[in-house]
Formats: sequence, structure tokens, C-alpha cells
Amino acid sequence: MLLVSDPFGLFWSWSPTQADRALICFARAHASQVGRWARLSCSLSMNGCAPGAGDRGAVCVRETRALPAAPAPHDAVGRLRAAVDALWSNAAPPAAPSGIIRIEVPITQRVDAVEWLHAQTTLPRCFFSARAPLPDAPALAGNGNGNGSVHRQQPVSVAGVGSAVFFRGTEPFSLADWRAIKRFLPRDCPLVRAYGAIRFDATSDASVEWEDYGSFYFVVPQVEFNELEESSVLATTIAWDDSLSWTWHNAVEELQSTLRKISPCSSVQANKASLQTAIVSLNHVPTKASWDLAVTKALHMIKGRQRELVKVVLARCSRYITDTCIDPVELLACLKAEGQNAYQFCIQPPGAPAFVGNSPEQLFHRKYLNISSEALAGTRARGKTRADDFQIGQDLLLSSKEDIEFTIVRDSIKNKLEMICDEVVVHPSKALRKLPRVQHLSAQLAARIRNEDDEFEILNTLHPSPAVCGLPTEEARQFIRDCEIFDRGMYAGPVGWLGGAECEFAVGIRSALLGKGHSTLVYAGAGIVEGTNPSFEWDELDLKASQFAKLLRYQERPIRYQEAENLGTVI
Repeated sequence: MLLVSDPFGLFWSWSPTQADRALICFARAHASQVGRWARLSCSLSMNGCAPGAGDRGAVCVRETRALPAAPAPHDAVGRLRAAVDALWSNAAPPAAPSGIIRIEVPITQRVDAVEWLHAQTTLPRCFFSARAPLPDAPALAGNGNGNGSVHRQQPVSVAGVGSAVFFRGTEPFSLADWRAIKRFLPRDCPLVRAYGAIRFDATSDASVEWEDYGSFYFVVPQVEFNELEESSVLATTIAWDDSLSWTWHNAVEELQSTLRKISPCSSVQANKASLQTAIVSLNHVPTKASWDLAVTKALHMIKGRQRELVKVVLARCSRYITDTCIDPVELLACLKAEGQNAYQFCIQPPGAPAFVGNSPEQLFHRKYLNISSEALAGTRARGKTRADDFQIGQDLLLSSKEDIEFTIVRDSIKNKLEMICDEVVVHPSKALRKLPRVQHLSAQLAARIRNEDDEFEILNTLHPSPAVCGLPTEEARQFIRDCEIFDRGMYAGPVGWLGGAECEFAVGIRSALLGKGHSTLVYAGAGIVEGTNPSFEWDELDLKASQFAKLLRYQERPIRYQEAENLGTVI
């Protein structure tokens, strides 16, 4: 038995055969892996969540400046560089002690945001792709509180690099933290947004692979690429606040440095079927035997009514070792092929692993006073034929066990919204949501908040939902703390963005954490209610993780011991 260090800094016990495979995969791609990560550079800025920042009110300068349209990304980069250089050399710095300015260049052609991101070498980086509107989503009368705002095209996808201002804390995300972010997000500059994620359980200790994320992490990118329906926008954002020791000159100088590193685009194909890699080792935490014990324990508590536990969602962390280093953006490009009716996202702080996902589940979306949310629970595979797919869907609709799980989720979200909102509509109350690999039970909810400042309360109340935690929430969360021996980190937490008059969050499921080497952590969960079969739920975990396994091209390679004998033990 060997003790081997992985790219996340963790130590794992390996049998000789597994160690040999891992060492061989390191040797095969070590040179290219080191080169790729060595090219990444980090952008520095201010942490907007310094103590007391949320009490200071909005920053003084808030504006968006539009430059003439460019025919291609290369031309847009040149225009932005010239505009920022002019700010540095020709104009006096603003007299205001704080502010945020967005400078944008429309591009007449539509360019894939993933392709643009793949060409960049600056950290941090982020990506968020909105889900297409669902046809059956309910709507409330009226249109909220737009106050006559001019309609703008909404981005299909947004990619960003660098940090104009970031927000990170080690305590649970609070109202003060939300206010600290919102002071940099003008209501009349709708595309100035902070992208990021919140831990599933911020009261639990962060493991080494998640420590750079804190309990929450958001960033307003320095340079941002917006992919629209028929065109694109390249933009840059300058943020400063003298009280946070980040002056106008600091911001402009750092932005100039980042802009010098921006490349127009790359040739990565955004809809590749798979990565050119293979899995040479796979380990699950928990193991199947430990999973069965945990599920049995949960069922004993649910059936015995010893506590008020009705449902708990248990998760699995699967560690894949591949024979090549996986680029997070290339994985993101592959996920787009399966991205129908789902959110794709990538969050990567400086020097940290990348959190990448393809989530089908919306936590909530707010625009002015209007709120939309959804319930998603119950899982089945898609059928190989139309008739087979129909029958599987009907089995899901009629399953009493799945109905219990789904009803718990839907009714809990509805009750939480009714605590904050004036009006809540549910339609349809139960329907099938069909995705490329799986199908779920779903319900759409619409509501209206009384005040836009209720946004934090909506976020704080809806997370965690029974779809990823359980019911009652605190009992389920405590059971997870007691039984799960890995850190969920941002898995199953809110992932998305905050803006001045709008925000949107997905639930961070169907996700993975990619390190600097050959190790990838893939997360999946399953709901445990009365009637659950532990083996069936284990198979459901495999089904939910299958999109990653397929992209990684799982296959065992015969590797001779002699090939690895003298390679060392570092992965």
C-alpha cells in the first residue's frame, strides 16, 4: 500500500496497481500540464467585503460608457486598450473616492464565449451561461418594477477574467456581505455583475481543496466577453475605493496589465463529444458499503420518527485520475453539448481549482420585483427508444417514492416563498423535465417580492432546498455533517450572479472540481425518503455523474508495473 499526494494536496492510500496507473498518467502529460498552468497569471484587486464595507452606501461614480462597434474581437481589444490608456495619460483621475465604470465595445459578429475564455491566461476567471426559458413557466400579472428602463439584449453566455473587485469571506454569507457587493452594482448599469458561488454549508470547516473559495466568493471581472443572440460585447470594468486602499491609479494600472494579456479568441470546439483523455483510476467517497450503511441509518431515523427527519440528501465525491491534465475550459466546452435546459458555469479564484458544472436546477431568478423558482426531484434515465423513454417517464410520474420526495421539495419552496412574497403561483404542479441523459419531476413557481432589498432574504431562505439538503433543513444538515466524510464545498450551493436590478442563481449540482494536475472530483447526490433502496440510489449517483464519466472516456488501461517503478510518487 502506497501513500500518494494528489494535486489538491490530499493524501490517499493506493494499491500498487492503482498507484502505477496514476504515476504513468503523470509521466505522460507532466510536461504539457506544467506548461499550461505556468502560463496562467493572476490579477490583483480589492476585497469589497472588508469589515464595515456594507454600511458605506453605494460607490460614488457609477456609469457605463459605450465605444463604437468593432467588426471582430481583435479590433475590440485594441479599442479597449486605447480607451484605458487614454484614461491613464490624458484625463485627470475622478475626484470621487470610489466608483465603478464599465467600458464596452459592441462586436458585430457573434463569437462563442467559451472559445474566447479558452484563449485567456489570466486568473481569476468565470463563466455563466443562462438556461433557455422554459415553455411552461408561470407569469404574474404586470411586469414588476422596471421604472421604464430601456430593454437590452440579455447575454447568452458571459466569460470573464481578472478582478475589478472581488468579494470573499470566511464567515457565512450575511446581509452585510450582500450589501457590500450591491454597493458596486448600479441599478442603471445592468451588465455590471458579480459572478460567484456560496458554500453548501458555511458553518462546516473548509477542506484544503476548497479553502481559496472561502464561505463565499464573487468577482466583478476586469475584462468580460458577452455572447449575445446575434452579436457580442467585449467590456472592461474599473472599480476603486480609497477606503479599501485601492485607488483609481491602482485600478487602471492593474487593468492595463490585464488588457496586455488578452487574446482575441481560440480555436477550441465548443461542442466536442469528449475530451482526449482516459480514466486510469476511480475512487468513491463513500464506498458502496459505507453508502449502504449511511442510507440505512437515515431510513431508520425517518421510519422510526426518533427525530423529525423526513428527507435527507446524501452525496458522493468521486475522484478520477486521468492520463492527461484536463483543461477546465475544454471540459466546459464539452458540457455545452449536453447543456440543453441547463446552466453551465465555471468559477476559478486565483491559484485555486476550477469549479465547473452543468446544472439543470434553478434556485431563483429575480428581475425587479418578480421572482421565479422551481422544484426538481426524482430521477430516471432516458430511454433508448421513444416508446421506452415514454414508459420510463410514466414510471417516474407514478412512483409513490418519487412523488413523496418531489412533493417535499415543491411544498417547501412554496412555503418559503409565501413567507416573503405577496403572491405565489405554482404551474405546472408536477411535470417531467427531460434532459439529454436523465429526466426529473419538476414544478415551476412564480412570486413577487415587496421590495428589491428582499433579494437577500430570498437567497438566504431558499438555500439549501430540500432537493439538495433535506427536511427539516437543520436536522438534515446535521445528519449530513455527521455522515459525510468529505467537504461539499460549493457543490449544491448557490452558483450565479448578482446585478443591480436582477440576479440569477442555479443550484451547483452536476458539478466537478478540477485541480492543477490529473485529479478531478465529481459530485453527485440522491434524496433519501421512506421507501428508498440504497442500491437504487447508488445507481442514480452513477447516472448523474455519467456526463463527466462519458467525457473523460472511462476505460482501464493495462499498465505494466515496470513502467512506473522508478517514477516517484508525486501526482
